[in-house]
Amino acid sequence: MQPLKTLGRSLVRTLRDHLRPLIAFHLFFTLLASSLLLPAVFWAIHALLAQLNRTVVTTDELVALLFSPLGLGVSLVALGLGFLVLYWQQAGMLHVAIRPRNNHYRLALDALWLSTRRLPALASLVTLQVGSHLLLIAPFMFALTWLYGAWLGGLDTYYLQRVKPPVLWYFLASALPIMGLWVWLAARLYLRWLLALPLVALENISPWGALKRSVVLTRGWHRSIGMAVLLVLVSIIVLPILTTLLFDRLFTPLLWWLPEHNAVLLPAMLAYLTGYVLVTLAITFLGIAVNAMLSACLYLQLSHRSQHAAAPQASHPGRLAWAVELGVLLFAGLQAWWILNSFELSDDIEIIAHRGSSMVAPENTLAAIHRAIRDGADSIEIDVRLTADDQVMLYHDRSMARLTGDRREFGDLTREELSHFDVGSWFGDAFQGEHIPGLDETLRAVRGKASLMIEMKPLPGQSRRLADAVIASLHTESDERRTCWSQQQAPLDAYARCGFPNAFMEMSVATMTPALLRHLEARAPALRTTLLAQLILPGTLNRHEFDALGLRHNRITEREMRLAVLYDYEVHAWTVNSRAHMSTLIDMGVDAIITDYPDRLNELLTDRHELSDGGLMLVKLRSWLRQ
Repeated sequence: MQPLKTLGRSLVRTLRDHLRPLIAFHLFFTLLASSLLLPAVFWAIHALLAQLNRTVVTTDELVALLFSPLGLGVSLVALGLGFLVLYWQQAGMLHVAIRPRNNHYRLALDALWLSTRRLPALASLVTLQVGSHLLLIAPFMFALTWLYGAWLGGLDTYYLQRVKPPVLWYFLASALPIMGLWVWLAARLYLRWLLALPLVALENISPWGALKRSVVLTRGWHRSIGMAVLLVLVSIIVLPILTTLLFDRLFTPLLWWLPEHNAVLLPAMLAYLTGYVLVTLAITFLGIAVNAMLSACLYLQLSHRSQHAAAPQASHPGRLAWAVELGVLLFAGLQAWWILNSFELSDDIEIIAHRGSSMVAPENTLAAIHRAIRDGADSIEIDVRLTADDQVMLYHDRSMARLTGDRREFGDLTREELSHFDVGSWFGDAFQGEHIPGLDETLRAVRGKASLMIEMKPLPGQSRRLADAVIASLHTESDERRTCWSQQQAPLDAYARCGFPNAFMEMSVATMTPALLRHLEARAPALRTTLLAQLILPGTLNRHEFDALGLRHNRITEREMRLAVLYDYEVHAWTVNSRAHMSTLIDMGVDAIITDYPDRLNELLTDRHELSDGGLMLVKLRSWLRQ
């Protein structure tokens, strides 16, 4: 324990003595690396995804691309470049740490130059170290793949995610010991080679020679070094969490006491955000710097038998130092001001119930649809498939296994056969006997109460048949509604009983197939269309072909919102179940949220509508911080 205490004192002293030049180096390096590497990374990702020759990329296609020879090659190159940037940054901080501090900006620039000169050697070291770890993990990955095939082969991933059958737990129990063995071997290899980076960065030694010398220098010190590395790692993980919690506990409650006057509220929000940005920048820097200082102290103790870096010489910040530090404060303040002014106070948003209120009633059933209406849903998302006799019925999966235990395919059964299935018992005894409804039944159930978002789930080659069948159902529903209207006396009663006369004006159709949008436009121009997408390749999508774009909530960015305004379509977020994520997406300006809990979203919107402008701005600030 004594060597560990000595190492800790050395680390703290080195960080304290070289803090200012480390900050200067971090700023210079971030500027240089961002200007050079970010465009290159963007270009590489764009080139890789372009190989799919697709506009909208599904999860399966993306996984297939990543595990193709091209995808694996690009992934390895990207991994190597990522580690090279990390090694480059750490090498520069090592140069700062071992030298006496004089003018800290000159020292930072010298360290940047010296680390850049060693880039070829650092690249070779990355190849050796990262390559060795990849070779080490390969047999374990093969073992896990074999286990996956033995336990879970042939099972649908959605079935595994929702049902979590016993075989999933058997697979995890088998995989954990294998993963534990790999972690132990990888950690041992990492500790043996821990000093290779400082040896390459600070001495004129080859990468292979540095690896061999690191093994010699660390022999007998693995336990102490491992404890130090573990403590630093835990500190890097825990410190941001604790700081954020402390910041929220101490300062966020004070915001609710502010008077509801913009003259006070806006400067207070700006000060709050500026402090938050500065704290975030400081924590990020500390994590990077502490890791580098640990390597520097270990290098000095084990290679040169010195407990700390050279003592700093007297220095004065000078005008440049004050200018740079003032620039950091100004940057944080401008960023906070931009965040405040980006808030939109409007909260108009459509509540779309995902398969009905599918967390309190069985999905895609009339029970879930009636509950969604009671929960305040404006629209209800349903999944439809074609039966063997070309009837449109509500069901999500291709197989009947998840909800009924029957392993037959949905499309192989007729409507008559499907009517005998119980799709409610799996959810709870209260829903025993709940049947699979047809689209015609569902359209009658929502008349005058809600609209439908009809997501089509066709089998391969069946897209147009399913689309035509849905359109035919909407024509039949419109005829029935007009007949209903002709039999009513009062217009208000007519709408409540019959719904809007033209069903095409109330309903929308959703698909993940861009080519089907043109067919829908030709057959039913009045029908609103939604394109659902997991991932969109930049510059490939014709954004004039749909009325709404449905994106997974974590795919929605400020860029996507700007494109929606530019091309005049709506953005629908799916599937969002937490109030925090709902608030964040509302504040980003999405037009609709698809959720399993429409009652939560309805309650959230009600609460927000009751707030004053000042209170709503605070809520939006909170949403931004959560984001």
